[in-house]
Amino acid sequence: MARGSTRPTSRDVAQAAGVSQAAVSLVLGDKWRGRVSAATAERVREAARDLGYRPNLAARNLRLGRTRTVLLVVPALTTEFFAGVYTGASRVAAEHGFGVVLYPSPEGIGPARDPFASAQAALDGVIASSMAADALTAIRGEALPLVMLDSDPAGSLGAATVNLDIADGVRQVAEHLLSLGHRRFLHLAADVPSWTFEVRSRELASRLAGVPGTSVSTARSPISIEGAVPTAQAALSAPGPRPTAVVCDDDLLAAGVYKAARRLGLRIPDDLSVTGLDDLALATAIDPELTTVRLDAELFGERGMRALLAVLEGREPEGRDIPVRLVERGSTAPPR
Repeated sequence: MARGSTRPTSRDVAQAAGVSQAAVSLVLGDKWRGRVSAATAERVREAARDLGYRPNLAARNLRLGRTRTVLLVVPALTTEFFAGVYTGASRVAAEHGFGVVLYPSPEGIGPARDPFASAQAALDGVIASSMAADALTAIRGEALPLVMLDSDPAGSLGAATVNLDIADGVRQVAEHLLSLGHRRFLHLAADVPSWTFEVRSRELASRLAGVPGTSVSTARSPISIEGAVPTAQAALSAPGPRPTAVVCDDDLLAAGVYKAARRLGLRIPDDLSVTGLDDLALATAIDPELTTVRLDAELFGERGMRALLAVLEGREPEGRDIPVRLVERGSTAPPR
């Protein structure tokens, strides 16, 4: 083939490497082990690099009945957390010749509409983050492989479930605040009927119940700074002894507590300790910086995509929860 003329083909690679086209297909499809030697495989890859050969994915996908496209469904693009999930998933997808389409469900946690004429024909699989599996029926039907992120593994309808160890994150928060001497707690909970928030509530109540002299009240708020302000203000000004620590389900809720505390003349952390969960950029933008639990959104997305690839290839996905870590900053201190 004359350089600069037409696009190189697998036949050109085969001729340059001195092998058959079948061998080229095996090597570039990563199915050569046990069929051709390692030296031959390297020779084929070198020839492909020298020629600037790229497989015709469209033709290959048509033969395989694959689109090599994955849909990532998220409740809403309200924070950078889901952007991180997308970044991680798309990075792994690209390494394997897949593309990821991001779809924020307009109805949040409710039923998600099919964004395609037929998702089953347009996609190879679905990754859903923080969504109920039955909310995805219109998209996946009964055919598409589904990987659930941040979902109850016991009740999951997905082929695989990938979770952050949220329960351990809440335990770390509780241990930190208890070790500082706090005994009166307010749990500012997300007003969202979701498994992940149920875990947070259950773990916090369980951990505090084991320590004599502790009390915890719960106030529910939409996941927004604006929604959290009046909820926190009402809870902190309610009759009776005021809580000395507020445990928030999300960093946005914690920012709302900051505003409510300021309106009530309370200083953080002198009068009130506050914790969040996510470690968004917001956590270091507020003053004092927020003590919170760091969730690795990109790793979360990576693991979700790897789980879907395993399902598509008939392998068992990794089942271990992703560790999380408490980041101690200036918003927590011993109670006065």
